This record gives sequence, C-alpha cells and structure tokens, in this order.
Amino acid sequence: MEQSLNEIFSAKNEMVKKGQIVEATEKYFAPNAKTIDFDGTVTNEKSEMLAKMKGFANAIAKVNGIQLHIASLHGDTSFAEFTFDFDMKDGSKILWHEILKTSWKNGQIVEEQYFKA
Repeated sequence: MEQSLNEIFSAKNEMVKKGQIVEATEKYFAPNAKTIDFDGTVTNEKSEMLAKMKGFANAIAKVNGIQLHIASLHGDTSFAEFTFDFDMKDGSKILWHEILKTSWKNGQIVEEQYFKA
C-alpha cells in the first residue's frame, strides 16, 4: 500500500530528529529539488543539497539536541519548526531555531525553504 503524504512527512521528520539529515535528503528529495536558505543560498538539485548536507554533517562534533516543535501539512505543502543545537569541530556552537517550508510532489520534496524562527 502506498504511504500517505502525512506518513512520508512524519517519517522524514523522525529521521531529522535522529540527526539523519543526509539520509533524509537522499530518501525524500526529488532529483531536481530546489532549496532556499535564510541567508540566500540556493541549491538547484538533489546532488547539490546532498553535498551541502554531507559537508555540514561532517563538521558536527556533537549533537546536543534536535527538537521538533510543531509540524503541519496542508495539501502538498508542509511546515516544520525545529531547534538544532550542535557543537562543531571548529569549536563553534550552532543553535538554529528554524521553520522549514516544504513543497511535495508524488511523495518527494521538490522545494524546501528555510526561515529563521
């Protein structure tokens, strides 16, 4: 039986909560998926986003916490509010409170935009 978009969205959020951001990108992004970061950085395909996520994940020394505050799905658009707390290998700390706006098509992410919360 085919999964509903709500089930797919929930499964993706569970992977992110476990820190499986590279794996979630691999599994849920369409080949031509576009991402727009709050700093203006854009990726135009899955391979670019995977490279970006692998680089980021490899720079993390310790995951202090990933919290999903709220998630909502309306039609083919979902919203998820997360707080990410990381210690990085360069000694810096990252504390991001962000909202992900995701557009879905046929169970895959076609666009994802990140906003500071």
